[in-house]
Amino acid sequence: MRKFFTLLGTMGGVGYVPILPGTAGTGIGVIIYLILMKVSRMFKIFPEPFSESLNYLIILTIIVGAGVWISGRCNQYFKGNDNSSIVIDEVGGFLIAMFALPFSMRFLLLGFILFRTFDITKPFKIEKIQKLPGGWGIMADDIAAGVLANLVLQASRMMLGW
Repeated sequence: MRKFFTLLGTMGGVGYVPILPGTAGTGIGVIIYLILMKVSRMFKIFPEPFSESLNYLIILTIIVGAGVWISGRCNQYFKGNDNSSIVIDEVGGFLIAMFALPFSMRFLLLGFILFRTFDITKPFKIEKIQKLPGGWGIMADDIAAGVLANLVLQASRMMLGW
């Protein structure tokens, strides 16, 4: 089971890259986001205009929930707390950053930059929520960074008419 959880937590080993594993993990988040956008357009469970967002929200909830469980298990296998090899939290955080935004390369690029900036700098004392136990602590700062990035993107979208 150890190999299974570390494979998922490191997103297929991407977390083992020696330079910027969190950024590489976010890159996997971009790929998953692109797949989610394609899939959510194919399988419309809910009526328009909310279909795409609700499909995305369901999948996002599953990924973040699984991320809490998987990162908590991985944390038991790695030395130290919130080992940089665990990157499933970056995937979940990035997907939160992109929630309920229209698909465009502008939002994709800005979402990536904002999420990574907030994840690295941890403004507003985000680092304090990392003290939550297990997988919650690993995922919490990335969830918060994703929410902040999403709020900035949504505000930009409204104010700039994007």
